[in-house]
Amino acid sequence: MAEPLRVVQVGLGDWGRDWAWRIIPAVPEIEVVAYVDSDPAAFDLLRAKVSAPEDLCFGTLQEAIEAGSPDAVLVTTTLAGHAPLMRASLGAGLHVLVEKPFAETLQTAADLVALAAAKRRVLMVSQNYRFFPASRAAAALVAGSELGELYDVAIDFRRNNASPPKPPWRQHQDPQPLLVDMSVHHFDLLRMMFGREPDAMSCVTAGAGRGGFVGPPVAIASILFGDVPVSYRGSWISSQPITAWAGDWSMEFEGGNVAWTSRGDEGILNDRLVITPRSRRRKIMRLPKVARIDRAGTLTEFAMSIREGREPETSGRDNLGTMAMVGAAVESARRTEWVRLSSVRD
Repeated sequence: MAEPLRVVQVGLGDWGRDWAWRIIPAVPEIEVVAYVDSDPAAFDLLRAKVSAPEDLCFGTLQEAIEAGSPDAVLVTTTLAGHAPLMRASLGAGLHVLVEKPFAETLQTAADLVALAAAKRRVLMVSQNYRFFPASRAAAALVAGSELGELYDVAIDFRRNNASPPKPPWRQHQDPQPLLVDMSVHHFDLLRMMFGREPDAMSCVTAGAGRGGFVGPPVAIASILFGDVPVSYRGSWISSQPITAWAGDWSMEFEGGNVAWTSRGDEGILNDRLVITPRSRRRKIMRLPKVARIDRAGTLTEFAMSIREGREPETSGRDNLGTMAMVGAAVESARRTEWVRLSSVRD
């Protein structure tokens, strides 16, 4: 066995601590050699979950790099910290895995991809919803010929977060709490399903100021992948039964319908895929085994791509397409008109 990848984790808020105690220990290919956060209180909260000796805790990334001699950096801060931390890490010759969303703008993301290429380092975005059995199986059905041509896709995502806690969650303060923070997952899954980039998108957002959300918590979008239409509906303030985090998908094929969902609460494996052929004999599909699901899957892919000298599945370069979809949705909602994805990518 090769030596574990030596990693510095930066960002120890609620989500960063979840990475530290629940995800990283499940991936033996990773060894954390330093933790970084600008808030000293974060380390006390971290120690309630994992063993984090004082000599592994640092206030700045530079201190951690000098002390830990790492191979890579895991960025789990809020979005504003992503770009400067990625830039510093790549500049120091280190590989980087960053939480989604990749960066605040598509141009910033493209610049970071170029920097990673110049440094010959892996830059990967943790698009963890790809690493579940139902999403892999659905993508295989689209790529295969079992059900024939794909006609259309409908996605519904519903959560009821209309009563924010005190203090409120970060999403309640975001200018685009659904499109940027949540729909990014669903858009990335669409690119995985189709194996190509979309052509155009129309999006409407609503509900700003409702349910404790500063930005709009509801969105409806139409997306075109060639001549295949996608209907997307998402809401943080729905009173209807909630969906799994990947949403409820209905995919109409020449040979019948495929309905699937993925990623239960807390990242548990709660996937399901049902095929209803046009003969109406419904069957529940046996799903493929995915050795490590969710963020453990992305972290494993990160480590293995470095070990094998290849580009990871959700590399920064690939994720530019997902960033473009999010940008197109926001722009379409602002202009209340269709947006061509080629213009956004350009």
